[in-house]
Order: sequence, then structure tokens, then C-alpha cells
Amino acid sequence: MTPEELERIALDLPETAMDHAFGPEVNVYKVSGKVFGIMQPGGEPPQVTLKCEPGLALELRAQFPAVVPGYHTNKRHWNTVTLDGTVPDEEIRDMVEHSYERVVATLPKAVRLRLDR
Repeated sequence: MTPEELERIALDLPETAMDHAFGPEVNVYKVSGKVFGIMQPGGEPPQVTLKCEPGLALELRAQFPAVVPGYHTNKRHWNTVTLDGTVPDEEIRDMVEHSYERVVATLPKAVRLRLDR
């Protein structure tokens, strides 16, 4: 998956926005002001850090060498995925959507209801 494809997936999720909170080389994806993805598209290879349920995070790390504990994040709740082609695109899509859903679950009920389309 390319950084551009990942960005389209993230920005297609309801009420998602992108900013550069950590500098111009880092794309930060947020829902209702809360981060669910951090991408370094210019890296060689590019990487994305995504929120993940702790048990699933361990499973993904065991299954894919390109998935490691989150870089500069809580290692229990975040994974960093190297976009080197070794993780299937559909799996990465699932990881992005899972991260989004994990963050949405922490939002106030009124916001969750609005996002549940």
C-alpha cells in the first residue's frame, strides 16, 4: 500500500481530518480532534503508527515482521507498520479502520452517535 492509498482510506472515514501536528513531514489523522494515525510518508520505506487493541497488537506483531510496537507511542496500544509491501493491503485497511474505531469508542456518546452512520 502506498502512503497516498492509506491517506485516502483514512480521510474517507467519517469526520476525519489531517494535520501536521508533529512537523511538515508527518501526517496526523484525527477524528473529533483525537489522533488515530501518524504517518511518515517520506520515510524509506514509509511507516504508519496506528492504535490497536493490545491483544490484537501482539497477534499482528507475531504475524507480520513489518508490524512493531508503536514508535514514540504507548507500545501496548499502538503499532507501527512499515509500508514495504509485506503486509497485505486489506490487512492495512483493517488496521486503519480498527484504529479509527478504537478512538471513536473513547469519544462522548453524542459524538459517537453522530459518527455511527
